[in-house]
Amino acid sequence: MKNALFGQTLVQLQELCLAESFPKFTAKQLCDWMYNKRVNDFDAMTNLSLKIRARLNEIATVGRQDPVDCQVSADGTKKYLFEVAGGGQNTNSQYVESVYIPDGDRATLCVSCQAGCKMGCRFCVTGQQGFHGSLTASEILNQIFSIPESSQLTNVVFMGMGEPLDNFDAICQTLETMTASWGLGWSPHRITVSTVGITPMLKRLIDETEVHVAVSLHNPFADERAAMMPMQKKYPIAEIVDLLKKYNWYGQRRISFEYTMFRGINDDLGHAAELVRLLRGLHCRVNLIRFHSSPDTPYRTSDERTMKTFEDYLNSHNIICTIRASRGEDIMAACGLLAGKTVK
Repeated sequence: MKNALFGQTLVQLQELCLAESFPKFTAKQLCDWMYNKRVNDFDAMTNLSLKIRARLNEIATVGRQDPVDCQVSADGTKKYLFEVAGGGQNTNSQYVESVYIPDGDRATLCVSCQAGCKMGCRFCVTGQQGFHGSLTASEILNQIFSIPESSQLTNVVFMGMGEPLDNFDAICQTLETMTASWGLGWSPHRITVSTVGITPMLKRLIDETEVHVAVSLHNPFADERAAMMPMQKKYPIAEIVDLLKKYNWYGQRRISFEYTMFRGINDDLGHAAELVRLLRGLHCRVNLIRFHSSPDTPYRTSDERTMKTFEDYLNSHNIICTIRASRGEDIMAACGLLAGKTVK
């Protein structure tokens, strides 16, 4: 099988050029063609010699793939379906979804990093389907580069299918390509990585990158959180928050917590008070999310009045809190609904 060069870093491409006896500057030329000019064909890379182009066609492909389907919501949200190999861990192809969210002068893409997920959160459609493989950096970046709106993107959030910190190396390679001068050249503050809180990898993400971080919290009480999020038993939310409190979050970089509201489960003022106690001393934001119902789940979303009361309580106790607007629910593109459905 030919090697896909799209998604490789400058250093990786330099190693390829060295092995093939290409001039070292060929690696930068390849980066420019793939990440700046967004070319998906070696023959179109006209400042490479014919000999180099011929050899690249023998041993590699650029590797970009168009989405195989697109659904459009009444609110303008678009859900794209991509075929992936699942990181080479399965002989059969897998499918992942990414969501394009236009909002005034902002255009955000929510990308996936795994086919399925190991975390097993009880309320998440992705988690209910099990784990089918981690994506390569090429497959993650392909979601960003291969949608028609790619050049319009202002922000990318790693909040789609899968747990980003369970695919740490591919995520870091993706972030390097997005932020390096030889890649997209984005500010890391245009990127948010979400996690349930795999503590060792979370520490590395904070230490080794400058991206924003979002932690899926959903319940401040350990036993209740464990009943909905099994990873609480291995990585307790109290330990995650203690780690975060060791860092300075007062600059451009932001830490936020995702809190899905479940009717009669985590939406009363007792939970709000415990959330204030848990987060006290940490400069952060809490995003309240409406639960988006799916088949075979017993959960229901909180009503608007309850959510507003919860929001007001947190804000009155010096925790910045907002209710996130739901987008794309009619096409199963809202938070927790991505399932990687194949085209019928």
